[in-house]
Amino acid sequence: MLGAVTSPHIFGPERLGPVPVDRFTARHREALDAFKRTRGAELFGPFIPLLWSPELMVRIAALGEYLRERTVFPPHLSEVMILIAARHWTQQYEWSLHCPIAIESGVDPAIAGAIAAGTRPPRMSDEQATLYDFCTELVREQGVSDATYERALAAFGEQGIVEATAITGYYSMLAMVLNTARTPPEPGGPTLAPQPR
Repeated sequence: MLGAVTSPHIFGPERLGPVPVDRFTARHREALDAFKRTRGAELFGPFIPLLWSPELMVRIAALGEYLRERTVFPPHLSEVMILIAARHWTQQYEWSLHCPIAIESGVDPAIAGAIAAGTRPPRMSDEQATLYDFCTELVREQGVSDATYERALAAFGEQGIVEATAITGYYSMLAMVLNTARTPPEPGGPTLAPQPR
């Protein structure tokens, strides 16, 4: 289920595309320059619509840099959490970008495929299984049971609990921005089938 069925969220024209140059303010330019300095790249994905609120974009990008580069979780764990958020929101751009990154970082393709299908993945490590249960419960139930919390606490400590919650929340927020903007997936990247509601 890594296939190419388009989500209903992106039907219709893209919204909140790039800020036209003739509408750039000094703050837009500062935000764009700060992003290029920090990321070493042109604006992409959710940061294109976020630039409509330049101060917010800079602050969100800074949080993303921490969660991507300095969190306690290595990529083979953090990417599982990102995929869970992308699946929950049926976020095509996020999935098309992060599914290949997850696999490259060591996530078994069968795990990504099961998350895409909305089923519990096979062959997870104990750490991946703990995070899968924690993050899936968080997005589906809007909270975490005592048993799930205690497993995550034993595995990752309080900092890990907070950062797992933050990663799930951050990529959920980006998914909402991307779904609202109808940002298309990366060309040629994997996409998600709609979830049954």
